[in-house]
Amino acid sequence: MAGQGGGAARGALVCLLTVLSALAGCAAPAPERPAAAEVQRLLDRHAGALLDRDEAAYLADLDPALVPAARTEFGRLAGIPLGGWSYRVTDVDPAGPGRATVEADLGYRIKGYDSGPATTRRVLDLTERDGRWYVTGDRAAAGAPQQLWQQGEVTAVTGRRSLVLGVGQRPERLKEIADAADRAVPAVGEAWPSPWAGRIVVLVPASVDAMGRLLGAPAASYRGIAAVTTGEVGGGPTAPADRVIVNPDAYGVLGAFGRGFVLTHETTHVATRTQTTGATPVWLSEGFADWAAYRGTGRTAAQAAPELARAVRAGEGPAELPDDKAFAFGGDADALARAYESGWLACALIADRWGEAKLTAFYRAVGAHPARAGAVEKALADVLGTTPEEFTARWRTYLADRLG
Repeated sequence: MAGQGGGAARGALVCLLTVLSALAGCAAPAPERPAAAEVQRLLDRHAGALLDRDEAAYLADLDPALVPAARTEFGRLAGIPLGGWSYRVTDVDPAGPGRATVEADLGYRIKGYDSGPATTRRVLDLTERDGRWYVTGDRAAAGAPQQLWQQGEVTAVTGRRSLVLGVGQRPERLKEIADAADRAVPAVGEAWPSPWAGRIVVLVPASVDAMGRLLGAPAASYRGIAAVTTGEVGGGPTAPADRVIVNPDAYGVLGAFGRGFVLTHETTHVATRTQTTGATPVWLSEGFADWAAYRGTGRTAAQAAPELARAVRAGEGPAELPDDKAFAFGGDADALARAYESGWLACALIADRWGEAKLTAFYRAVGAHPARAGAVEKALADVLGTTPEEFTARWRTYLADRLG
């Protein structure tokens, strides 16, 4: 009886395993997803239709629910002289039966201004119907910024050396910004004789909050900042394109000199971008941009560096050049001003003591170093024939002489 019971138990176990195996075989298959190549072809068609201004073809691969928003975007893009628009699929994930989620890099280039594309990350939702995939959703990836045309109707003003794109702005104001940008470009060309595009694209959103969305960052960090430049450092001539983004609130309260200074400063960042790398300290990149913007204006050191002048006269001048953290937005405004003023006067010292050609050579030498560590030290030795200790001491004396 015991043997018979053991055999029955084993038989029941075998039957149970057989049933479980059958049930596993009947489990729902993993959701199908389109091949990356298939998605890429879909997005290539979509991009080509936009560049051809073929609205029917542009909407053909979209779900009907997405068509109204896509038609609006198609219309807004008509005012931007696009020279390129493309997607690069980076990932395709199943999202359920007949659905998929796609991650892609969107690159667009403005004709006559961009040597490389401006890039952003997108997430697209796809749905399959009757053997064909359609786009049902298109949004910015987590942390990716919004695009100007997604904020409203775009007005374009073309200058001699600039293109200004605005949302919620009067054409007269955009024309004034284009005129200031046109004056900034040759001024930067004189300060930075190295080859660069010699033209800029300026974006003017409707508010500082909209500016924050373009930057993918909290607007509070930029409330007192008149403009910023976006771009990829050290990427070479085909790096993602730079954009100067104006804060209409802060820029609007500046006088003529301040507006010109801001655009010259930001244009300098565009010009020096390919020579600015991870090895470049912020005091040098921001100091050089200020030096280029003040160059030839006749402003005295006390006029241009009031916060640092107060500190020097109070016997509280800096002991060393500011580190990168000193340039963070959203903190102590006076300390931030002193950091910028310190960097400017370090670059002014080099230009005065060693010459403007040595200053630009120093900038390039720092950026060419393979890492941040040792970059400034090597450039000081190779280009200026000095040491960090000697340079810092000379800089502190220079501050006392010009601000004391």
